[in-house]
Amino acid sequence: MEEKKFVNFKKEELGVREYIKNALGKGRISDVFIEYTPVGEKIIIATNRPGIVIGKKGEKIDELTRVLKKRFKLDNPHIEIKEITSPYLDAQLVADEIALLLERQGSLKFKIIAYKMIKQIMGAGARGTELVLSGKLPSERAKSWRFSQGYLNKTGDPSKVVNRAMSQAITLPGVIGIKVSILPPDAPIHDRIHVTEEMKKQIILADLAEIEKEAEKKAEERKPKKKVSKRKAKEAKE
Repeated sequence: MEEKKFVNFKKEELGVREYIKNALGKGRISDVFIEYTPVGEKIIIATNRPGIVIGKKGEKIDELTRVLKKRFKLDNPHIEIKEITSPYLDAQLVADEIALLLERQGSLKFKIIAYKMIKQIMGAGARGTELVLSGKLPSERAKSWRFSQGYLNKTGDPSKVVNRAMSQAITLPGVIGIKVSILPPDAPIHDRIHVTEEMKKQIILADLAEIEKEAEKKAEERKPKKKVSKRKAKEAKE
């Protein structure tokens, strides 16, 4: 019985998240967090466009609050806005933007959209990124295309810091699935070697010493050898 209550509770929570994302529009919301406090429900909306989400004089926030109370039976929902300053480092915002571009420009331009987005992500300071587009792309059969750049952890504990998200683009040929993975600039890379200036100097000095040694060896080989007469060679042997 307790398990059933927990499942229903999570379903209602998911419904709240999906409603807020759909109500505010694709490409504007990264995630919705719900915290439960003694005075009511605290709903945090992460977005890169806080002005559009809030609306004129907070009218959209007021409307959301009314719907959450009436439709989802929340006692005292309090909505807060969390601004995302680097949208191209947020996997969900990137995935939604790719979906919107595919819907507007068509699936024929999927390569241009993907490469442009990778350039924007790496330009924002990401250590690495991967985009996977699958579905009815320009071909007779559905297939997947992978675009990547930089360093990206895929297995083990380091892969947990990778920001991942999914989205869908509804185009005329069919639905296109979008998967985005971004390794943020502040992510720790345990197997990375940090080359300091001191290490660079030591490498240069070692290379110079090796070059000097090779030069001396070649100079010795080029020196003319003294000719020894047969008589002196014979006397030396005796």
